[in-house]
Amino acid sequence: MSPVVLWVGGLMLAAAAIIIVVRIERGPSMLDRTIALDMLVGVVIAALALWSAAAERTDLVNVLVVLSLVGFVGSVTLARFVAVEPEDEGRILTPEEVRAHDGRMRASLAKESKRRVGGREDAMRRAYPESEDPR
Repeated sequence: MSPVVLWVGGLMLAAAAIIIVVRIERGPSMLDRTIALDMLVGVVIAALALWSAAAERTDLVNVLVVLSLVGFVGSVTLARFVAVEPEDEGRILTPEEVRAHDGRMRASLAKESKRRVGGREDAMRRAYPESEDPR
C-alpha cells in the first residue's frame, strides 16, 4: 500500500476522531454524545482496517467483525431506549381508568353516528325535496 494513501487516510481519520471527541465533550444532549461515541467506534474500525491493510495482517479481521457487531448492537439498543412511547402504554389500567376510557369512546362513537345519520338525512332531503316527510 502506498505511503501517501496511509498518510492521507490516517490524517482524515485523526481529524474525524478529533471532531467526534469535541462532540462527545460538548454534547449538548446525551443522545448527541451517544451517537458520537458510536461514530468513534466506526473511526476506530476504519483505522484498524487501514492498519491491517498496510501491515498485510488478516488476523485482525475477527477484531473488525467484533467491533462492528458491538457498534451495531449499541446503536440498536440506543434506538430502543430513545424511542418515544405514549405515556399510558405499557402499564395496566385501573378499573376506573378503563371505565373512563370506555365512556369517552362510547361518547365519541355516538357523536360520529349522529353526524353520519344527520348528514344522510340532509342529503336525502336535498336529493328528493318533493317527498318530504311531515314528522
